[in-house]
Amino acid sequence: MENAFAIAETTGDGCTVVSVVGELDVATAPELREHLERAIDRDSLVVADLLGVTFIDSTALGVLIGALKRSQSAGGGLRIALAEPRILKIFEITGLTELFSIFPTLVEASAQ
Repeated sequence: MENAFAIAETTGDGCTVVSVVGELDVATAPELREHLERAIDRDSLVVADLLGVTFIDSTALGVLIGALKRSQSAGGGLRIALAEPRILKIFEITGLTELFSIFPTLVEASAQ
C-alpha cells in the first residue's frame, strides 16, 4: 500500500507551519525544500510539522539542515514537531537532535 504524500502551509502570528504527511525521500524532498524556503522568506519562525511523516531519508534530512542554516542566516529559526519514535531515532542516531529544536507537539513547537 502506497503512502499518500502531502504538504500544507499555515501562517499566523509570525509563524509558518509546514506540515508533512507521508514519506520524505529523494522524490518528495524537493517539494519540502520549496515550501520551507518560501516559509523562511516570509516569517522569522518556521515549524516543520513532521508528526505525520512515516519515513525520512538522508535527502530529506539534508533539506531540513539546509533550511535551518537558511533560517539562521536570515535571523530566524526552524523548529521541528516530531513524535514518531522511529523517525525521532533517526534524528538521534545522526546527531541531529543536537542541531534542531525538536518538540513532541505542534503547539509546543510553534509557541513564541
